[in-house]
Parts: sequence; C-alpha cells; structure tokens
Amino acid sequence: MKTLVTALFAYLSTLFRSRRSLQFEIVALRHQLNVYQRTVKRPRIGSGDRVLWSWFARGWSGWRNSLVFVQTGTVIAWQRKRFRDHWAKLSQDGRHGRPRVSKEIRVLIRKMSEANTGWGSPRIAGELRKLGIDVAKSTVEKYRVGSRKPPSSSWKAFLMNHIQDLVSIDFLVVPTVRFKVLFVLVVLAHHRRRVVHFNVTEHPTAQWTAQQIIEAFPWETALRYLLRDRDGTYGNTFQRRV
Repeated sequence: MKTLVTALFAYLSTLFRSRRSLQFEIVALRHQLNVYQRTVKRPRIGSGDRVLWSWFARGWSGWRNSLVFVQTGTVIAWQRKRFRDHWAKLSQDGRHGRPRVSKEIRVLIRKMSEANTGWGSPRIAGELRKLGIDVAKSTVEKYRVGSRKPPSSSWKAFLMNHIQDLVSIDFLVVPTVRFKVLFVLVVLAHHRRRVVHFNVTEHPTAQWTAQQIIEAFPWETALRYLLRDRDGTYGNTFQRRV
C-alpha cells in the first residue's frame, strides 16, 4: 500500500512541473530501469505493486506498452486473483446455505405425518404455512415419517413372475414397390418369444385389431396380460371386444 501512495503522490506532483523537466525525468527513470533489468534477475513485488498495476490495467488502455518488470499475463492473473478473493470473502461471511430447521419444526412435521397418513408433503407444507411456519416441500419430504407399506414389486419383477401369462402386440410399417404403406400386426407370446399371430392391412382400425386378437386366441386360450403401446388404433371398441 505504501508503494501505491508513493505512486499517486508522484503523479500529482507531475501536474505542477514543466514539460522539459518531465522529459528529463522520464529519460533518467528509463536509464535506471535498464540498469535495474541488467542487474536484478527477479524483482521483489509487493501487494501495493499488484494493486497499482491491476488498477492501471483496468483504467488505462496503454498500460501494456509501459509494462517492463513483469509480463502482461502476470498482471491479468493479479486481476483475476483479486476478483476471486473479493467474491470468496463475500461468500465466507459466516452464512452457509439455508438456515437449519429447528428441532421443534422437525418434531412437528413428524407428528403431522404420523397423525395424517394420507397427507403428502405439499399438504403438510400448506398446513404449516397456515400456522406461520414457512418451510419448503423438500424440507417436509426430508423430515416426514415414511410410509410403512411394503414396497411394490418392480416392473422387471412383474415381468419375470408373469412371463408365461404375457402377450404383446405391435404394428410394423412396410412400404411396397407401388409406394403403398402396409401395417403388419404381430402378436408375440413372451414365454418362448413365439409369434402367435400376424396379419396385414392398409387401414388398421380398432375393430380389425380386436378381431385379430380373437383369431389369435380362440376359445379359452387367451393369456391373462396384454402389453401394447398408446397407439390411437387401440380405441374403446378394441378394449371392449378384447
């Protein structure tokens, strides 16, 4: 900081000197700087020097032409460090993230979730807000008592347990040499991945698709579960007939 004050004092003193005196001083300073560069390999740089040249680089467009004792990238690195230190100091003011939820509110959330098992996290957060306690839904989700219901089986477990009772249907699109589009319905049994039935049409409808399922499983041979996508072909008629 002493170097910065000295430099500012020198700048103010130049305002009251003659032009000839300033030119002699510039020549003398440049000569001393050349001697300094020949004799000293690494100059000692203090914090005031860094602040001064960071300030020059920010407000003076010709600072690069006058810089000699360090490289240009060094001054830019000083600027970036001052920027990081400034924001690091602001972020380390003793406050880290959200304030901690008090023990009384945590106990209240658990009691409300135990007494009202049908309430979800949004409902509990809304009831607490009516009492003047403003907590987020994620906070309620964190401290509420979880459901004691046994976990449901996964979709993979369902498929493995009922693979012998599953059948899937889907449409394939086949273009012809006459530039027509044919729709192929494939009925596949999952147990041995066997094609049970297939048929081709140009205009698939719910009635036609339902009739293919009836033909694929006559009498009492229909399986228990049918997997399909949300194609518009599977309408109310298809569901009723199937």
